[in-house]
Amino acid sequence: MKRRLTLLAATIWAAAALPAAALDLVMVDRAGCVYCERWKDEIGPIYPKTEVGQAAPLTIVSIGDAPPDGVTFARKVLFTPTFILVDDGQEVGRIEGYPGEDFFWGLLEKMLEDHDPSAAQG
Repeated sequence: MKRRLTLLAATIWAAAALPAAALDLVMVDRAGCVYCERWKDEIGPIYPKTEVGQAAPLTIVSIGDAPPDGVTFARKVLFTPTFILVDDGQEVGRIEGYPGEDFFWGLLEKMLEDHDPSAAQG
């Protein structure tokens, strides 16, 4: 639990340094996807309450649907869930799969830092 809170705090801190208006997180899911449902159960309820959730609001689309209006993915989505960080309509990072709550927050933090390296500096 302590590690989870540490990762969450670090993710929130990293997101706070990013411009909030331009970022979105797109989750691509598929009906019957067990890992999609796990994410929705474990992370879904708390994600919009976090600073990163407010900085990069979540949109969920089905793998068979086109990306949200004004969004371009860098490549085709093959796995579900896939989480795509979008800045001003362009994909800037992605997480393929859901290996669990602790890993998700760490991977999201890394994706945010890679997008804006100054977010990792204190």
